Amino acid sequence: MSDQNNWERGVLEKLAMSAIQEQRRARHWGIFFKMLTLGFMFLVLFISMGWIGKSEVALSTGKHTALVDMQGVIAEDSMASADNLIPSLQDAFKDKNTQGVILRINSPGGSPVQAGQINDEIRRLRKQYPKIPLYVVVDDICASGGYYVAAAADKIFVDKASLIGSIGVLMDGFGFTGTMAKFGVERRLITAGANKGFLDPFSPLNPSQLAYAKQMVEEIHQQFIDVVRKGRGKRLKETPDTFSGLVWNGQRGVEMGLADGFGTVESVARDVVKAENVVDYTVKENFADRLAKRFGVGVMSALGFSAQGGISLR
Repeated sequence: MSDQNNWERGVLEKLAMSAIQEQRRARHWGIFFKMLTLGFMFLVLFISMGWIGKSEVALSTGKHTALVDMQGVIAEDSMASADNLIPSLQDAFKDKNTQGVILRINSPGGSPVQAGQINDEIRRLRKQYPKIPLYVVVDDICASGGYYVAAAADKIFVDKASLIGSIGVLMDGFGFTGTMAKFGVERRLITAGANKGFLDPFSPLNPSQLAYAKQMVEEIHQQFIDVVRKGRGKRLKETPDTFSGLVWNGQRGVEMGLADGFGTVESVARDVVKAENVVDYTVKENFADRLAKRFGVGVMSALGFSAQGGISLR
């Protein structure tokens, strides 16, 4: 009987110890996952505050070529905005080891205001740092507002199949008066000021407002032309089509004086700047910005909203 009691006690002790050990393991895993969750929350906080992801500038220990990327449509809320490009360019020029700056452009154009601000800053930086050249390297496209920016560079390099040019201005919108009449909808617009309802899409087109809009677009176009002539100088071989809004491939662009030659970031850094080490100074979009932008676009799409028409270098 005593042996049986000892055996049962031994089994119970083993079961108890096993349960205790299992509880300890569960507690350890619980602490691990809590710490992991806490670390993830801190990481999200750092990213959302902009402490991580804003820039990926490498620590330069020697002479190098500075790279700044301008990708996508030029707009106030895009990565190709003046607020993003100008600080990147300033950092690139300020570095004492920078031998030259490459602005890599892949943009169909966009806001004439944003493009003008970037163009002005490039000219200012080139004047402030006369020993540091700035070259543009075109990827797929450098059109309209993209070319407005590129015109400020010392030289422009393209691929023979790149698209370049489109030196023109457009102002787009829609008219819904026919649709409204079809469905029997009446527009009631009350304004103070003869032109307060300027080009209202739900009202008949006003000839005097149309003429004023054309004049305004022509004035901005002339500003664009002046920028290109100033930037390209005698290299530009003007024809009746140069400022017509047409776009050309890179090979034709070189022939017309819109570009200076063929090259990539690597070849320009190696053969022109003479500094093969390339350091990226581009301000990067952080996780929180991307999430907010995608959420905003999703909400706007769900509500049926879209971007409004306006003046554009595209």
